[in-house]
Amino acid sequence: MENIRNFCIIAHIDHGKSTLADRLLQATGTVTDREMQEQLLDDMDLERERGITIKSHAIQMDYKYEGKDYILNLIDTPGHVDFSYEVSRSIAACEGALLIVDAAQGIEAQTISNLYLALEHDLEIIPVLNKIDLPSAMPEEVTDEIVNLIGCDPADVIRASAKEGIGIDDILEAVIKRIPAPEGDVNKPLKAMIFDSVFNPFRGIEVYFRVFDGTIKKGDKVKFVHTGKTYEADEIGVLKLKQQPKETISAGNVGYIISGIKVAKEVKVGDTITHLNRPCEAVKGFENVKPMVFAGIYPVDTTEFEELRASMEKLQLNDASLVWEPETSAALGFGFRCGFLGMLHMEIVQERLEREFDMTVITTVPSVQFHAIGTDGSVRKINAPSEMPEPNTISHIEEPYIRAQIITKSEFIGNVIGLCMEKRGVIKNQVYLTADRVELSFELPLAEIVFDFFDKLKTLSRGYASLDYELIGFRQSNMVKLDIMLNGDRVDALSAIVHRDKAYEWGKRLCEKLRELIPRQMFEIAIQASIGTKIIARETVKAMRKNVLAKCYGGDITRKRKLLEKQKKGKKRMRQVGNVEIPQEAFMAVLKLD
Repeated sequence: MENIRNFCIIAHIDHGKSTLADRLLQATGTVTDREMQEQLLDDMDLERERGITIKSHAIQMDYKYEGKDYILNLIDTPGHVDFSYEVSRSIAACEGALLIVDAAQGIEAQTISNLYLALEHDLEIIPVLNKIDLPSAMPEEVTDEIVNLIGCDPADVIRASAKEGIGIDDILEAVIKRIPAPEGDVNKPLKAMIFDSVFNPFRGIEVYFRVFDGTIKKGDKVKFVHTGKTYEADEIGVLKLKQQPKETISAGNVGYIISGIKVAKEVKVGDTITHLNRPCEAVKGFENVKPMVFAGIYPVDTTEFEELRASMEKLQLNDASLVWEPETSAALGFGFRCGFLGMLHMEIVQERLEREFDMTVITTVPSVQFHAIGTDGSVRKINAPSEMPEPNTISHIEEPYIRAQIITKSEFIGNVIGLCMEKRGVIKNQVYLTADRVELSFELPLAEIVFDFFDKLKTLSRGYASLDYELIGFRQSNMVKLDIMLNGDRVDALSAIVHRDKAYEWGKRLCEKLRELIPRQMFEIAIQASIGTKIIARETVKAMRKNVLAKCYGGDITRKRKLLEKQKKGKKRMRQVGNVEIPQEAFMAVLKLD
């Protein structure tokens, strides 16, 4: 066991994590030049296009150092804030972490939040200054930032360039010398933690785990503690570039198990694997992944509902954190209410549905989960505006709040604080990391940052600000349900739950936007925004008129009036039977109100 090292890489998006992983794989001879490609561990098309890691990966490398053979397990982590629970489980499976900081950009918000996660688990941190070959690199200044942040010696910071292959041997040496070997007892009952799972269409779900105590053998009967399910280990092995089956995997090592699991819900990241006849205590820190953002997904063509259901089921096998249930909408027909970890997760799910399954879908306005506290003290969870109970049955509504950390250049402080105040935020703290970089802490309602907060933040700070957030609980708020009505009929797909102070402006802007988007009919269309029975805004789409007076020349005015009265009656009748078609763009309008 003293020759095993388990480590992960933590960094902000685009600081060179995947490229460094490539170099480590090459330096240890894990991949041949023929198998090598850029960002080897990011195997999804979407990951390659966007340059982000969505799914974390694990790979084992063999390395010879000073005549000894070492096994290095690299457990890669996604960098985005939406996937922070998965990151925390990957970190729990390691003893050390490489903290990568871009020499040109310095420390950013997700670097800090992932670093705190690693420190909570007592990991040995190895700071690496990446991209020192760039002309805009500022190695001295950024080294000072790192020293201030983790209190290490400036000599401990390894200078590297993953692209040019500089400093890779120093990193491998540091991993072996500085990161402690895993501790564990081979003779204790089996205790292993799941940190990831991958769906294989031929063999069911492959579960990746890290063994803390005991040994697992091929053919053992194992139990997943939190789900209570039992399986037989058909195949176990280690994760090289391709899987390598083994007979046993003992304490300290990382491996995979295949036992023909068909249902994604049965495998939960953070769960504990143990023997059926010799159980152990569960690994601490397990929680069910909680969705933060909810939206409706509907097929554009209503006949494709069953196909969409099949696609969602297949997608869920690959992505267990996606939660969905069927729902109906008067405007859009049958569809699904889905829960996502965040806005990036929602975008990726939508894009994967369109790409991998060829589905064209409409996504409704994203909302967060509110708690409606009834007059009798009962709590109802509300994931969609349509679930909101009548106002006379509830005493108040609570909404989720987050703590946001924003790191930006000092010249943009005013803009950032202004934006957060506008979003009902409260500033809690302000720390200068260096002379011109500031870390701001805010408490904000989650509902306010679901729409376009991140885009605005990037715009106001010219791309320099970085954001990280965590949920801190529910608080009482003055929220109301805003309905949109067309000719007196409610369009449930356009309703939203908003703060009372913002409802009027929101309703007015939405009505104006819809007036531009809804095509004119032969009759007049009234677009109204209402809270309960009170109308707060109205716009009118004027009717198209046929000139009925064209054939009426000369003669008495009463002849003209008779024709106009006749037309008026026709319009009235038409309005009663005519229905308004809402174009697809109108549903997206809500997302792009500004």
